Amino acid sequence: MARMAMKKLTEQVRELSLVAECENAMEAYNIVSKQPVDLLLLDIEMPGMSGLELTKNLGRKSPFIIFTTAKTNYAVDAFELKVVDYLVKPVELPRLIKAIDRVREAMESDKEQVEVKDKEFVFIRDSGILKKINSDDILYLEAMGDYVKVFTPQKFHIVHATLKSIEEKLPSPKFMRVHRSYIVALNKIDYIEEGVISINGTAIPVADAYRTGLNSRLNLL
Repeated sequence: MARMAMKKLTEQVRELSLVAECENAMEAYNIVSKQPVDLLLLDIEMPGMSGLELTKNLGRKSPFIIFTTAKTNYAVDAFELKVVDYLVKPVELPRLIKAIDRVREAMESDKEQVEVKDKEFVFIRDSGILKKINSDDILYLEAMGDYVKVFTPQKFHIVHATLKSIEEKLPSPKFMRVHRSYIVALNKIDYIEEGVISINGTAIPVADAYRTGLNSRLNLL
């Protein structure tokens, strides 16, 4: 009955197109793993696997998620999993529309993040303008909360994104994560001394967890 009610609500929102209706989390997992899905309206309490567990298992495959539940005590868990919204049943159309608006905003925010084209350059949104930066000009990147600073020899740019999301889009042969807050361009390293990388006069720490991987990527004689 809950699925039927949600289905009728989604039919009233023109921009939504129903891909599938699932009885349990495993069925949803199999569908999301095999075909593109932008949004998952996901109940939390389900047999076998909960909606919380499904969200964790999807990982990078996860579409945008809106939780639906009859209880309010899952709000903290939903916030930690960074779902787009949290709807308490019975869901009403105005509240669903508000949640869809948040999904739209999240999608637009994703488009504003760094995009890699042909592994040679990236686009960064700066003051409403998409600026092209050659990947060879990037010296290093530094995480600053919900933002990332992208440093070039001339200046730095600020991108609203996580360091992890940018790391996945950068050409991996050229760049490497060396610290939870830093990604460096390997060919821009001037020298390394006592676990600290120097790039263009800036000292960048190397975390112990990344030292072995860094040494394997360097062209040591």
